Amino acid sequence: RKNREKKDGEEEEVEDGETAADRRKKYKKRRLKDAGIDVAQYEETCKSRKNQAKDGGDLKKSKKRKKRKGKKRKGSSNRTTPNSLICSDSESEEELTEEELAKLKEALEEKKKLIATLRNKSWKMKKKLEVLKDAQDFVEKFEGALGKGKNKQFYAFKVMMSKKWIKFQRDFDNFKTACIPWERKIKEIESHFGSSVASYFIFLRWMYGINIILFGLTFGLIMVPEALMAKPYGSIPRKTVPRAEEAGAMNFATLWDFSGFAQYSVLFYGYYNNQRTIGWLKFRLPLSYFLVGVGAIGYSFMVVIRTMAKNAHDDGGGDDNSFNFSWKMFTSWDYLIGNPETADNKFASITTSFKEAIVEEQESRRDENIHLTRFLRVLANFFALCTLAGSGYLIYFVVRRSQKFALEGLENYGWWERNEVNMVMSLLGMFCPTLFDVISALENYHPRIALRWQLGRIFALFLGNLYTFIIALMDEINLKLEEEMIVKQNMTIWLANLYNGTVPENVTGPPLDVDPADVPRGPCWETMVGQEFVRLTVSDTVTTYITILIGDFLKAVFVRFFNYCWCWDLEYGFPSYSEFDISGNVLGLIFNQGMIWMGAFYAPCLPAINVIRLHTSMYLQCWAVMCCNVPHARVFKASRSNNFYMAMLLFILFLSTLPVVYTVVSIPPSFDCGPFSGKTRMFEVIGETLEHDFPSLFRKFFNLASNPGVILPFILLMVLSIYYLNATSKGYKAMNLELKKKLQSQAEENKRKNKERALKARENQQISMEPQANPKGEKG
Repeated sequence: RKNREKKDGEEEEVEDGETAADRRKKYKKRRLKDAGIDVAQYEETCKSRKNQAKDGGDLKKSKKRKKRKGKKRKGSSNRTTPNSLICSDSESEEELTEEELAKLKEALEEKKKLIATLRNKSWKMKKKLEVLKDAQDFVEKFEGALGKGKNKQFYAFKVMMSKKWIKFQRDFDNFKTACIPWERKIKEIESHFGSSVASYFIFLRWMYGINIILFGLTFGLIMVPEALMAKPYGSIPRKTVPRAEEAGAMNFATLWDFSGFAQYSVLFYGYYNNQRTIGWLKFRLPLSYFLVGVGAIGYSFMVVIRTMAKNAHDDGGGDDNSFNFSWKMFTSWDYLIGNPETADNKFASITTSFKEAIVEEQESRRDENIHLTRFLRVLANFFALCTLAGSGYLIYFVVRRSQKFALEGLENYGWWERNEVNMVMSLLGMFCPTLFDVISALENYHPRIALRWQLGRIFALFLGNLYTFIIALMDEINLKLEEEMIVKQNMTIWLANLYNGTVPENVTGPPLDVDPADVPRGPCWETMVGQEFVRLTVSDTVTTYITILIGDFLKAVFVRFFNYCWCWDLEYGFPSYSEFDISGNVLGLIFNQGMIWMGAFYAPCLPAINVIRLHTSMYLQCWAVMCCNVPHARVFKASRSNNFYMAMLLFILFLSTLPVVYTVVSIPPSFDCGPFSGKTRMFEVIGETLEHDFPSLFRKFFNLASNPGVILPFILLMVLSIYYLNATSKGYKAMNLELKKKLQSQAEENKRKNKERALKARENQQISMEPQANPKGEKG
């Protein structure tokens, strides 16, 4: 019985072995057929080579001999056939010749190219899936075969690494897309309100990124070194609250006004010491302070100009007006959407894009009364000029009053008198854009052109207000400098009294036995300027948030819940839901950034305050838009307005640097506060660093480079280069327009010819069918 069971087990093993071998043979034949190789010829070749190996007597020697012959046969094309293979005794291992390898590589490249371009094929989805699956199976089977054999394993490794690299790039792109802040919020707003409203939030996100960089520079290179390595609070007079202000230094009203302990901290210019090096790292704080101020302005210029160039490059290609409605009708939907909410957003986005296109088409075909339109536009510009002049005079009057209050003592006046300038500027920025919006209704411009006029007027309003404020600050700086001279004389008298009528020559600071809080000090005009800009930024932020909550939210609540019990329809009549004010918000953002650029040199905390403002504004305004606002009655495509925003930002950046450069070059710094105290001008810190830390040759080269005889020709060369590049770009644009016109005329000519051919073919077909239609009449 045991022998019988053993025999049965051996027979089953033989049968299993035979079935496995058959499966291997079938799989091998299928692979050969897929590769386009003749199976019969392949088997004959294998048998003949096996017989040759047996005739040799030693299978191992025959294998070596075959390998040597294979190496020799690679160079000769006469001995090899296209389908010849080198077979081993194991049927699962074979080597391909060079010709077969080249053919297999070509087939793999074709399959890969097919996989990459399959999405563009005009086939049915079922056919696409079948072809894709076959191509992927082919690549999976035969891509590894190219790596078999000697000197071919590097290709298999390269293929494997290329696959991993492609997967890593795809995953990294997905990761970068997921890391874009507020992308889903902006897409949702764009789907409901159009690209014009979404462009504001994209611009706000871009400004947020710039301010993050500015905050990193000021925080990492100015505020942190001063807080960690410099002298602590209370060690010297400039870092100590005066005795007269100690009682109310921690009051909320004092801190809200950025006085008290806030004034004598790292938030403002006056707190920083004028030591050339601080800490065990010998950190050069005055040099770092100056270079960070210059570098922040230079970085802002570079980023704005680079973004403008990128936008111009992106907008320069393609003709968006060709078959606009056809493209939108047949190619707008995304068939990969699987979320109902995303599908609703996409539906709203397509509807909005059709509205934009319809408005564009209507505006291009509209006829108007030219004389009446010109009269209304002149009248609207007259009203706008009157508004600008009135706002400028109001700010000048308020600033003069504030100077009068400052001379008499602000402690004698209330909260409004102390914050009158900031509040008046914020109120003008809130109500004047609404007035300009009412005035623009007389002009009847295209929505995009109306937006640009609105932006230009609000830009002029903010610019006039800002420079009126700066002129008033300059007057106040002059008053502070006069007060500083009086303080210097008083300090001389004070020191003489401390030293019994004589002031020692080697005394550079207050006596050691005097508390820093009791030492008299100067007015520090730099800290005063920084405080004014911080107050203006904070008051503008608070005014904006209150406007959103009262002007949008409470208004929407009133319209929503009182519409059922009112005499008329509140939603479509007065007051109705408010629209999102694109021009006012954009200009507010631009001029707030201008104040940051202008005041960051005197208040290093301004970029941090602006980062917090922009971060909270994004969430609050996104919520207000989706909750309280309705889409504009005339929706338009505003993607072409991006460079218009950037041009205004570049202009305000240039105007913001002028006052800073003037104060750095022309006005002497305060004698007892700030990192540049004790110097005649602020920029002298560069010369001091070159003198102490660099060799004399480098100092001579810098003096030569700063010579006006070198700078003026360099500026002239830059101007001529800019003029040449501008003329060249205009020529290229003209050539592109001419080429587009030629292509369009050629396309129209081809359409006409095709139409004529179709008509002729139809006539010929009708003529040929007439005899067949009535054959009996011809016979009769």
